[in-house]
Amino acid sequence: MPTSIEALFIIFSALTILSILTIKLSVRFGIPSLALFLVIGMLAGSDGLGGLYFDNPALVQTLGVIALVLILFSGGLDTEWEGVRPVLWSGLALSTIGVVITAFMVGWFVSIVQGLSFLEGLLLGAIVSSTDAAAVFMVLRARNAKLPKKLANLLELESGSNDPMGVVLTVALVQLLTNPATSFGELLWFFLVQMTVGAVLGVAMGELIRWTLNTLRLELTAIYPVLSVAFALLTYGLTAELQGSGFLAVYLAGLFVRRRPVAHRRSLLQFHDGLAWLMQIAMFLILGLQVFPARLLPIAGIGLLVSLFLIFVARPASVHVSLAFSRLSFREQSLIAWVGLRGAVPIVLATFPVLAGIQQADTIFHLVFFIALTSVLVQGPPIPWITRMLRLDRSPSNSGG
Repeated sequence: MPTSIEALFIIFSALTILSILTIKLSVRFGIPSLALFLVIGMLAGSDGLGGLYFDNPALVQTLGVIALVLILFSGGLDTEWEGVRPVLWSGLALSTIGVVITAFMVGWFVSIVQGLSFLEGLLLGAIVSSTDAAAVFMVLRARNAKLPKKLANLLELESGSNDPMGVVLTVALVQLLTNPATSFGELLWFFLVQMTVGAVLGVAMGELIRWTLNTLRLELTAIYPVLSVAFALLTYGLTAELQGSGFLAVYLAGLFVRRRPVAHRRSLLQFHDGLAWLMQIAMFLILGLQVFPARLLPIAGIGLLVSLFLIFVARPASVHVSLAFSRLSFREQSLIAWVGLRGAVPIVLATFPVLAGIQQADTIFHLVFFIALTSVLVQGPPIPWITRMLRLDRSPSNSGG
């Protein structure tokens, strides 16, 4: 990888511009742009046309965490509280019960077909258990699928709130694999502390951010978005330092900033939307560079099997069980089950076992990458067609969650 600052500027800017230009292809063919960004990164890598050697999981994880913090904060800001409230309990069920069911089912399946231990399989299941909002809504906008507002709000809430659950499960399983003496009680306490501290600090910081933005009378209005970025990073850092889920805290902070009127709302939303896109592009390019396509070929068959199991068995089962007591119809639940694309979060989480030195970490990383990529390519394009087939494209329901 070139080390001069000039060369890095040229490479990063060229790849970013090329990625943005591919959005035209995404709009025309319904392929999620984020998948194209990954492919560009892979083509630029050492096994691709670019020949750029990049193998630094620690840097990928660090940049990935920063990107996810800003993306989740932006996601919280974009979430309208009035739209979330009717589907709150359904969203929470999907982001907790649904994630656990997905992790266990995929873990069981992987341990059978790949020969990993059950804990190693469960780790892979936890890594791929969360969905990706950016991939979902990029496809919906590209193909003009008229998803009912209630379902769009539910999918947005799920994808924003299930990442922390996936992170906590992944970290807990990495700890268990590296330290087998860890007891169930210790893992349960770890989970409770992560979620409780994350929720409390997320709500508190969201209220503090909103109060600060409304109270300050700065002459330079462009400073307000910069201040919000600093607060978002502070929220994550403070929460993680106190052993809480920083990702949950950041998403809730953004959500609670938006819950009530906030000064300079329009400029804040525009700024964070653009920043989130930059983070997504940069993260997917770097993740693409980190992957070695030659290592994907040996696990392609198993990866496809696991991906199909996730799409057609684990995801539908987790959705129907989680929403069994909701007011959503079977058709609505089926659409939610299909629109469960995997994206950047699982690939970033796959760096955790690599850095922890777990024996099957490299296999897990490339399996996760393959599963995420095939999930986006298989599930993304048919979404508008499936929406019409289920007769949900023009029949938004007003029933609550």
